[in-house]
Parts: sequence; structure tokens; C-alpha cells
Amino acid sequence: MIELRQLRQFVAVAEELHFHRAARRLNMSQPPLSAAIKRIEDEVGEALILRGQRENRLTAAGAAFAEQARQTLAAAERCLPAARAAAAGQTGRLRIGYVGSAMYGRLPAAVRAFRRGWPQVQVDLVEETTAGQIRALHEQTLDLAVVLPPLADDSHLMLQPFDRDRLAIAVPAEHPLAGKSDLAVADLAGEAFVFWPGHEGRGFFRRAFDLCHAAGFEPDIVQEARQMHGVIALVAAEAGVAIVPASMASVRSNEVHYRILDADPAAVFELAAARRADCDSPVVRNFLHGVQDRR
Repeated sequence: MIELRQLRQFVAVAEELHFHRAARRLNMSQPPLSAAIKRIEDEVGEALILRGQRENRLTAAGAAFAEQARQTLAAAERCLPAARAAAAGQTGRLRIGYVGSAMYGRLPAAVRAFRRGWPQVQVDLVEETTAGQIRALHEQTLDLAVVLPPLADDSHLMLQPFDRDRLAIAVPAEHPLAGKSDLAVADLAGEAFVFWPGHEGRGFFRRAFDLCHAAGFEPDIVQEARQMHGVIALVAAEAGVAIVPASMASVRSNEVHYRILDADPAAVFELAAARRADCDSPVVRNFLHGVQDRR
């Protein structure tokens, strides 16, 4: 096994092509240096330096060995700063999942600020339902998830407040209710509803259902969409009405009429940043500290 010390010795001889000068450069005597080069040649099984009375020169094998030795020494020198940068969260990768409405709240600004503060960290963004994100956290294909609590099981997760939003009514732009100035949830009784699967977004599903129940009816769900953009697209296609995040009221606004439920405390909901309880990633820590500082 050839050590880094031996590589440094060989590179010095290869660059000086003179054992005495190389020994002086390495602050050692010449006989041990000559013996060290001979041991390397024995290990390789080929002559690396042709020794002459007036000058030495590298063999083809010696030139190839010297080039690889330089690259290895350069890589070794990068190990320590690379480890320190990773430990500080200055390099690496951050995989963030998010529910669709998060991209209409503070998530874009948080990601933008993080990228500016930590430009050498690769940030990957994946839109997914709350349930899908929790699965990805447990499978370690996501590092951080922006979800809508409550969660079915958060025993192995840590949650941190991230954002706040409220609910809004969404009806097709040509629907008779679109012209109603005081449109309320109770006006949706008897209407066909577009929802999303409850098992994929338990918190959102429950809140919308509870608003309908509080208004005295149970929603007639005729179609489901897995993503909130899909729900709004179906409303635009006049498949039904929906209750959606108010932050998304700009989506298809020429095809969908929105009525934000700004007077109903029950329409307010929180988004949380979730991570595994055993997560010790410096990159995740830096992102969450930035989010906390900007709250």
C-alpha cells in the first residue's frame, strides 16, 4: 500500500529530477529518499526513474505515476475543507416536498433566500400530497416536507410552524353563484363537489368537510383530484365547486370565481415543516433556522 507521504516524495523527485534537490525540498536526507523511491518501484513492478550520471528522467510509467500522484495529493488536500463545508451545511443537497398551495405562500421566498445564502447546496423541489410526503420522509427520499397537519402518525417526525393560509370557495366563472356578492359555504348545499382523496390530505379534507357540516349539509363529491391544481382545473371545467386554499385564488382566475372565507376562524389553517426525528442534516438545520428567523 502506497501512502500519501510516499506520493509526495515521488512528486518531488519527478519535478526536480535530482535526488539531492528533492531531498532538500522535503527536508530529509538523500539515502532514505532514494530507498523510498525504490520501494515504490518495487511495488509498481517497473522502473519509474532512469538514473543517469548527469541527469535523471522519468520513464513512461514514471510520468503516468507522477500525474496520478499529483491528482491524488490534490484530492487529499480537498478532503478536510470539503468535510468542514458539509458539516456546516455549506454544501450538499436539500430535497423539499410541498403541498401545492405552499408554493403560493412563503415557500418560494424561503427557498430563494436559502439559495442565495447557501449557493453550493443543490435544492430539489417536489410537489406531493401530505401523505405522499410523509411516506417519502420515512423512505428518506425527502429531507423536509411542507405539510398540512394533523398527520395520521407523527410519532417519528418533528414539526415546525411554517405558514398560515385560509380556505376559499371556488366555483366556475359562469356558475350562477359566481355573481353572488355574499357567497357563503351554505350556498353550496346541493352542488356537485370536487374534492381530493382524504387519505392523501387528511387535514385539508377534514377542514373542508367540517365547514360544510357547520353550514348544515354534507358535500356531494362527484370527482376527486390528487393535487390542488387538479381540483381547480376541474372546477374550471365546470365539473363542480370546491373549497381550496385562498393563497391559490390567482390560479385560472378568468375561469374560476373565488370567495375567500375571511370572516370565518374555522377557515384558517396552518402549514408545517416536517422532518424525521433522527434527521441531523446541517443543510436542513440551516434552512429551518432561516425560516424561523424570517417569521
